[in-house]
Amino acid sequence: MHKQFICYNGEMLPSEKPVLLHTNRAFCYGDALFETIHANGTRLQFFESHYRRLTEGMRLIGMEPESLPGKENMEAGLERLLNKNHLYNGVRIRLSVFRNSGGLYKPSDNSVSYIAETVPLQDDRYLLNDKGLKAGVFSGIKKQPDKLAKLKTANSLLYISAAIYARSEGLDDCFIQNTADNIAEATSSNIFIVKGDTFFTPSLEEGCVAGIMREQIIRLARGQGITCSETAIDENDLLSADECFLTNAVSGIRWVVAYRGKRYYSKTARTLTRLLNQEQFGR
Repeated sequence: MHKQFICYNGEMLPSEKPVLLHTNRAFCYGDALFETIHANGTRLQFFESHYRRLTEGMRLIGMEPESLPGKENMEAGLERLLNKNHLYNGVRIRLSVFRNSGGLYKPSDNSVSYIAETVPLQDDRYLLNDKGLKAGVFSGIKKQPDKLAKLKTANSLLYISAAIYARSEGLDDCFIQNTADNIAEATSSNIFIVKGDTFFTPSLEEGCVAGIMREQIIRLARGQGITCSETAIDENDLLSADECFLTNAVSGIRWVVAYRGKRYYSKTARTLTRLLNQEQFGR
């Protein structure tokens, strides 16, 4: 195994070397955003969409996107990191951006630093799960559908709590409700259901993260002439659906086989995974 590196503000550092102080605002206040990016070889999937979401989120919370090196330089830096780590197949990249240290709740300034790290994946393409997921609903904490809900922030306590609940119930994943008791998303994914010839997914107004793979699946579906409705989804919709699947940028699509007494098919998830792989990898 080759020695592994991280990228800290453009500098390649050994992954075991500490780089953050106790005053780091991501640690102290959760004052950070992050992106998880799929790479194949040294090609980053949907990087333009990731960078757009990141910078839009930064502006929303008052960070300065201008303190980043820019989209082309950032992409080139991440490609250098993949080469430095000798990772030429499937890779998960986590790109974290945090406001620089200083101040308490009121920052000293709004400039940022960033860290990128890599984890190898078992497959170089999007691989659909053979065994469907068993899912439930986590109702212990409800998600507030406000402007911050669509961001991927360093505060993941809701998702951690939901994942712990899923494990305690013997489930593979669980759905998170918003304050109106509608389904917003899963612990690390957006959710889609299929009824007949129509896709349904929670709208951004329902409080889900503005997922990159969510965006791509909506685009792919509509490109195939399939109606995709961004709307409110509740538990009754889950129980009346023909199919249910989850999406995120690293895993692609994962199909759900069971929710309570309901059983789902996987035909649509398989078709979309095939289309996604053909588009991105030519196979």
